[in-house]
Amino acid sequence: MTVQAQVLVIGDDLTGSNATGARFARTGLRTVSVTGVERVECAKGADVVVINCGSRQRPAAWARAAVRRAVDAVGPVELLAKRVDTTLRGNVGAEVDAVLELAEPGTRALVVPAFPEAGRTTVGGLHLVDGTPLAETSAARDPLTPVAHSRVATILQEGTDRAVTEIPLDVVESGVDAVAERLAGTVEPLVVCDATTNAHLGTIAEAAAAVRRRQGTHWVSVDSGPFAVLLATALGIGSGPHPLPPALAVVGSITATTRDQVLELEQVLRARFVDVALDGLDPGAIARRTAGLLDEGGRVVGIRTCLPAPGERVDPTTAERIPAILAEAAARVAAQHRVGGLYATGGDIAEAVTAALASDGFAIDTEVLPLAVAGRLVGGPHDGLPFATKGGLIGDRTAAVACVEHLLRVIAQREKGTS
Repeated sequence: MTVQAQVLVIGDDLTGSNATGARFARTGLRTVSVTGVERVECAKGADVVVINCGSRQRPAAWARAAVRRAVDAVGPVELLAKRVDTTLRGNVGAEVDAVLELAEPGTRALVVPAFPEAGRTTVGGLHLVDGTPLAETSAARDPLTPVAHSRVATILQEGTDRAVTEIPLDVVESGVDAVAERLAGTVEPLVVCDATTNAHLGTIAEAAAAVRRRQGTHWVSVDSGPFAVLLATALGIGSGPHPLPPALAVVGSITATTRDQVLELEQVLRARFVDVALDGLDPGAIARRTAGLLDEGGRVVGIRTCLPAPGERVDPTTAERIPAILAEAAARVAAQHRVGGLYATGGDIAEAVTAALASDGFAIDTEVLPLAVAGRLVGGPHDGLPFATKGGLIGDRTAAVACVEHLLRVIAQREKGTS
């Protein structure tokens, strides 16, 4: 008996399988992870089913059979993700081959093993660990599953006879259209993509989704976790019959820390921002530009002040006006568009936004990370609206992503009526 789901993740060990499942769960998708197909029935009703086959250290024939059973147990899904080790240990080629054997004709595997946050990148078709070719790392000396090669295509071809093509970094850096053109212009069933940043992963995901819309190509994601989630988002998986309302970010803190955190928002969550120059503090104009991004369907849309030029001093009077101006712009946007949640960085910004939305207060639900809290607005026309806030100098470069991912999860749960 099959279990219906939107996404099936097939892993070869428990730790990696659960880590990938956690990434899907952070987007608001109900995710259930099991070890072995005999337990898959408990995943009924889940959006994402993660099956750990425990196949990494098994013979290739055993691994193939386990993957086939996993595919059969869940049945047709919108996206099938073959989770692989970050150092490509195990039966990578054989397991991908087994997935493609069961897929509908024309399905292709998009192999994107880069995991930039963990120091795993792919350049020139070679997989690197903290800049060192894979075959020169400790993975090559693993006593159970040593990796003898650095080229991803070579590792794949140890377990499959299917043709492999590669998309180099310069094409990925050229943007979505360039990658989509390359994907559409090739026919090989296995496509290995270079990537060194989260932005590259997002570019590849959007390009693959574009090719799916134009040509109907079905993709199997082959990666170690982050790419599969971005591809699911690009394909619109989890949004239901109507798109989920977006998160609105208001960023007024002019610090290098905030700059790095906003960059991470752009790379990881594909956030889009309206840049506000210090000589362009017009709430009406800011609101109209922000509304334009919302109309284009952005999942995370924001307003941010531009950093001053190196050595340029910010006029104190201008700095004092920033919170009220950005808050007024955010209030206008929230009054005219359906917004699912708000993120504000900087205490003065959070206070100003709360006041501009005519809220009486803030019901705290959780601390996302130290000095970054999330909850709901209390009172006023936006009572109950999910809200997250963080100090401008708080957290590492991933702090804003953590806050906004929390908001996105809450938004999805509210829309689906789940907890």
